[in-house]
Amino acid sequence: MNIIICGAGRVGYTIAKLLTEQNHSITVIDQSSEDIQKINESLDVKAIVGKATSPEILDRANTSDADMLIAVTRNDEINMLICQIAYSLFKVPKKIARIRSQEYLDPKFSTLFNRENLPIDYVISPELEIAKSLQRKLEAPGALDNVPFAENKVRLLEILIDEKCPIHETKLKELTNKFPNLNAYILGVIRDENFKILKKNDKLKHNDKAYVIVNSNQMEETLKVFGHNEKIANKILIIGGGNIGFNLATNIENNFEEARVKIIEKDKNRAEFIANYLNDTIVINGNGLDEDVLNEANLEEVETVLALTNDDEDNLMVSILVEKFSKNKRTMALVNKPNYSLLQSSLKIDDLIDPRMSTVSSILKHVHKGTIENAYTILNGEYEVIEADILETSELVNKELKNSDLPDEIRVGAILRNNKFILPSSKYIFQKNDTVILLARRDQLTLVENLFRISSI
Repeated sequence: MNIIICGAGRVGYTIAKLLTEQNHSITVIDQSSEDIQKINESLDVKAIVGKATSPEILDRANTSDADMLIAVTRNDEINMLICQIAYSLFKVPKKIARIRSQEYLDPKFSTLFNRENLPIDYVISPELEIAKSLQRKLEAPGALDNVPFAENKVRLLEILIDEKCPIHETKLKELTNKFPNLNAYILGVIRDENFKILKKNDKLKHNDKAYVIVNSNQMEETLKVFGHNEKIANKILIIGGGNIGFNLATNIENNFEEARVKIIEKDKNRAEFIANYLNDTIVINGNGLDEDVLNEANLEEVETVLALTNDDEDNLMVSILVEKFSKNKRTMALVNKPNYSLLQSSLKIDDLIDPRMSTVSSILKHVHKGTIENAYTILNGEYEVIEADILETSELVNKELKNSDLPDEIRVGAILRNNKFILPSSKYIFQKNDTVILLARRDQLTLVENLFRISSI
């Protein structure tokens, strides 16, 4: 596809890199000559210095031939205007915009983004996406991530194989015999910073991060098999009442009946706004780095602490203070600088949240064609877990899995047929309307689209 990316920041750069590696034709536009130079030096893309709101610049980028435009500049209004111009002057069929301001996303203004008003096909809100992701992590304590597929009937769990895991050094083929009623499938592991697809005689190792497809009804049971017996936290402390913290607290109030949430927010006006809007959340006006404020929040009673301010260093320091003053708490910290991920183990932080990859993953799932409903990126996009429906024209129909000619880098994790969860054996026969959850390496994504007979955008 011909794709234009407006904005060459961290998100724009990452999207350009991943889509180029998937053999898409990419053009990047940004006003920053420095950012464009960086892209020119490292990526095989067409890069243009200029305003993406300029019709002349968009014309130079051959926008009239574009299949898709992705607007990820740092300004919401500019992203909206870019999409409007791309539609009005160049008839770009698919337009995606990153929108951060929650005002534009208020349900009472839901008619704003349509062809008659602002013709944006998909709006990506990083704050909302991260809040949803954090909610899912809270639903599965013991998992590093918890991603829903097939209308929440299937889950992808990322699980750390730590010293408590009773099945480490166990061959995969032995797990089926040990747990015959467990509807779970290990797609692969991250080991020594590389993704490895395990075979039947391979074993799980300490410090592996395992990616497991599981029936949503057996999420808790699966985590126990991996040595994680943590209970869902009912006492939660959020440091930072910005858009992410506020949206997370809202989600918890709406979905966790027994949970009690406290927010520490240092801006008085923002604290008052949150307190007036939320029903059951206690809001404390103060600095989360202040020991007295943490004591006021009864840190000793808290089970999970999420540091979600706009300052990476503050988030890391809060997590360190929590470990110092009150041990055995689950801690999560929001960090924008990628190098800070190297500090996770030494600082004893349970989870570091990278907003860049959350945004990138949300955008990439809209790049895929046709019946691909969902996609989740692993290891900075090196692999993807994909949900797709089999059409009657697909060459997979009526074929056994073992005769489907799928390469080793593509692993079918689960099938949903008539709302029934199935772990497919080698003799499983694909049928039309099957929903397939599979793992694919990024250089195999075109093959996946062809297998599922996905039409062009």
